[in-house]
Amino acid sequence: MEPLIHLAHGFGSVFQPVNLVVLVVGLVLGLIVAVLPGLTLVMGVVLALPFTYGMGIVPALILLTAMYVSGTYGGAFTSILFRIPGEPMDVPLLWDGYAMARAGEPALALGWTLFSALAGGLVAAIAMVLLSGPVADLALRLSTPEYFAVILLGLASVVTLGGSSLPKALISLALGLVIATVGTDSTYGAMRFTFDIPLLEDGIEYILVMVGAYGLGEVLSRVEQRTGGDSVQKTSTISTKLPSLRAITAVKGTFARSSILGFLIGVIPGAGATIASFVSYGIEGQYGRRRQELGQGIAEGIVAPQTAATSSVGGAMVPLLTLGIPGSGATAIIMAAFLLHGIQPGPHVFFKSGDIVYTIFASVFVAVIGMCILGYFAIKLLVKVLDFPEAITSAFVVMFCFMGAMASRSTVGDLWLIVAFGIVGFLFERYRFPIAPMVLGAILGPLAETSFMTTMISFHNDWTVFFTRPISGSIMAVCLAALLYPAYREWRDRRLVRVG
Repeated sequence: MEPLIHLAHGFGSVFQPVNLVVLVVGLVLGLIVAVLPGLTLVMGVVLALPFTYGMGIVPALILLTAMYVSGTYGGAFTSILFRIPGEPMDVPLLWDGYAMARAGEPALALGWTLFSALAGGLVAAIAMVLLSGPVADLALRLSTPEYFAVILLGLASVVTLGGSSLPKALISLALGLVIATVGTDSTYGAMRFTFDIPLLEDGIEYILVMVGAYGLGEVLSRVEQRTGGDSVQKTSTISTKLPSLRAITAVKGTFARSSILGFLIGVIPGAGATIASFVSYGIEGQYGRRRQELGQGIAEGIVAPQTAATSSVGGAMVPLLTLGIPGSGATAIIMAAFLLHGIQPGPHVFFKSGDIVYTIFASVFVAVIGMCILGYFAIKLLVKVLDFPEAITSAFVVMFCFMGAMASRSTVGDLWLIVAFGIVGFLFERYRFPIAPMVLGAILGPLAETSFMTTMISFHNDWTVFFTRPISGSIMAVCLAALLYPAYREWRDRRLVRVG
């Protein structure tokens, strides 16, 4: 009962005029940052941090928290409408979201995203309040072997991303992992695959791979197909289309799985929304009711990654507030705001500054609802872009891609890299190689390498530690099952066909 009383006081603090205005500003900024490829959510929160220096601790934290919450949703617009993921976490979303939009239902695709963000965010916020203590105790037991096992589980989702050809998916994944190794080794400082080219010494940003392969690759594919000057879908009759209650009931299993999974992955320090999104989509591809239809524009392919991404926000806040351990890149910036105002996050915060903690809890609730209200009206405006002729839309996408390339590191060389990956994406589409595993490898590869190398250093090169520790061993078993089960299922189906 006492937490509810504190939470009520937190809502009272959030709804003070100044704090409410700051929250709305944070929501708008988070949406804008997430929409722009190249300007990542973490980068946006970092840029906002200096503006909090002159604020009080409460409005500063509300601003950054609101940006964090809305940033997990804003990238859905460009992912669904343009096939350009604003954030890495939006990559799984576009596989079915873009397919649904191209099938003539862009408003419904965005409506599913809106529902998923709202439902996942509220469930995670409730869990954040009720389960902070117990879940934080579990997170305290995790170390780098567990982090590596979780990332490996995300990479194992490649079996669901390759369509009908697992070998092509593995080739694509291997290429993504190779791309991730280019540049200076973060552990030992050695140069790898740079070929004495200065541009490659700093590595290849995953943003260039993601935006180039999906954005420019799609434009090149359209040019080859000579789609002409007509728009994809006239939107004069399209309005915001939220899913029906019957349709929502049909995906309740997906929603439950993704909410829980996203929250738990968010709790693991360093995991974050990207891994939650990929893993949730992979789990849906393995065990979902309509797993064989994933990638064809079904609701489950939208609900799974978006619900997990948004629910990871509540999970990531738990270790920050209870242990002083950031659960994601954005929460690391929020932790910096704490420290700038002389407050050390951790268990003592609940006793010394409990009002601040519950104000943050309340701001997550309000931010989730406010984000969806803004998104509801933004859909009506953004869907209209499909009324533009195809040539204008393609030119806009190209400009957007180049802006994303320059926003990453502000180097002209990145423009050439994004063009190169645009050509790779075009060739992948032509020869029916899946792009998703390559992007997956480029995003998760560095995280996997860092966790693996840190584990080897900490445990004296004993690779068995991944299997002997209970939690990491359990996750590794799930990874193995995720890789072997599709092969078993295919063998079983072939056997049934022969018997029949």
